[in-house]
Amino acid sequence: MIRTALEALAALVIAAPAVAGACREMSFDGQGYALCEAAAGEDLRVFHTAPDGAVYGSFARVDQALAGQGKALVFAMNAGMYHKDRAPVGLLVESGIERAPVVTAKGPGNFGLLPNGVFCRLRDGRFAVIESRAFAAAPPDCADATQSGPMLVIDGALHPRFLPDSDSRYVRNGVGVSEDGTRAVLAISDRPVTFHEFGRLFRDGLGLPQALYFDGQVSRLYAPGLGRDDWGFSMGPMIGLVGTAGG
Repeated sequence: MIRTALEALAALVIAAPAVAGACREMSFDGQGYALCEAAAGEDLRVFHTAPDGAVYGSFARVDQALAGQGKALVFAMNAGMYHKDRAPVGLLVESGIERAPVVTAKGPGNFGLLPNGVFCRLRDGRFAVIESRAFAAAPPDCADATQSGPMLVIDGALHPRFLPDSDSRYVRNGVGVSEDGTRAVLAISDRPVTFHEFGRLFRDGLGLPQALYFDGQVSRLYAPGLGRDDWGFSMGPMIGLVGTAGG
């Protein structure tokens, strides 16, 4: 029994060889991840529509818009699924403006693999990940929000459809929130992982009781402190921590 417990503990060892600003690298259960963390009260925003009405589409365009306000992205990643025109599939609230309504119906693809959920930055500065139907029944006051799916962790339990022996692997990204809402941790895998492995990162590796999947084919990270500025096709919703330019 002691040997088994020690082996289990060794499998859960977390290593953080690189720390840079709000982001760090981490190993969990033999998989590598990049993590970026925001604390309650910090300026973590959802980005989709630029002031000119066009979809931002890239981290560079967001950073360019912020530069005109003397601000800059500290880190950012894609934050939810979108249609071919880059319109969000589900709820999107950007700086208090609802760009798209919440969707509660079961549907195809990962988004429709219920339960799905909503990440919300509350007006009081705390964070929440809430199952979509619960959100629709009693909408909280979100300054920013994005809906995606599936949920990865629901009240400390992995999504019931996740299989330990699944062979579906992608580079995946998502967000988890602490019980008290004071921490939001964004994560992206270094290489393809299963849903089960990714969910365990948040629940067992980070101790977060609620976590939401963002995507697995358009997973990208902007983290200058880690030397990351992932590129690819134009994106839909994004999420990023805003700081003072040059700060």
